[in-house]
Amino acid sequence: MAENHPQFALQRIYVKDASFEAPNAPAAFTKEWKPEIKLDLNSGARKLDEQHYEVTVKVTVTATNAEETAFLVELEQAGLFTMTNIPEDQLKPMLGAMCPNILFPYLRESIDSMVVKGGFPALMLAPINFDALYQQRLQQEQQKAAESAESSETIQ
Repeated sequence: MAENHPQFALQRIYVKDASFEAPNAPAAFTKEWKPEIKLDLNSGARKLDEQHYEVTVKVTVTATNAEETAFLVELEQAGLFTMTNIPEDQLKPMLGAMCPNILFPYLRESIDSMVVKGGFPALMLAPINFDALYQQRLQQEQQKAAESAESSETIQ
């Protein structure tokens, strides 16, 4: 009986890809530091085999100061998760929200470390609610499906 119980385990957390650029260094260090921070965030998941999934959270942080790019950080934090006997209706929220929530603190620390090692003040990204982002994505997909169903009805 135990083999039919849902099982979830984190196998590994790793940096899949990382890049740091400071195109205007050292001149960027001579200006008053009042940066504008732009954040682009994406997450994704892929099935590796019957029980292993790779989940990734990718972020691009662009800091501009005095209308010049001070730094650009790209980081893809990934995790290898084992999931067995998880019902389909629970699997997608786990891959789309729960796993990214587990990975995000590691991504935050890596971003902060790269920025500090690049000579800039610490950058602690605000927490992100992946549950809300997942729900928002679901609603957008449902809306698109409804719109495409409506447009195919009017075409006929």
